[in-house]
Amino acid sequence: MTENSATEKRLDELRLLRKVRDRIDREYASPLDVEALARGAHVSAGHLSREFRAAYGESPYSYLMTRRIERAMTLLRRDNLSVTEVCFAVGYGSLGTFSTRFSELVGLSPRAYRQAAESGIDDLPSCVVSRALKPVRNQEVSAALGE
Repeated sequence: MTENSATEKRLDELRLLRKVRDRIDREYASPLDVEALARGAHVSAGHLSREFRAAYGESPYSYLMTRRIERAMTLLRRDNLSVTEVCFAVGYGSLGTFSTRFSELVGLSPRAYRQAAESGIDDLPSCVVSRALKPVRNQEVSAALGE
């Protein structure tokens, strides 16, 4: 394989991964799983997971869960939906799973997050809020602390 063809192959792979990521961003509330994403990209689930992690630093499933939680955070801050309504609006089928995942990534329960958000966070620019409140996984915290 020549260097140009190897480069073209890698660029094609990255385009495919970007399409998968864009699909997750658009369809986060749909019942997506890695198998469905892989079928849509015409690759195996294992291949998609390995390549996605190599390109973006996390698995497609983790990326999907992060998108769902980020959207839930916005809904909890801005809308008058109940926690249960937010849960289903972002694609979770179980309130318990949603609350557990939300607490793991955000550090607060959805209800506690909503109460904290009512303290005036909406007065800040949305770019500041989204950066400050981006969900962080436990391993990211450990890595940042050098553990």
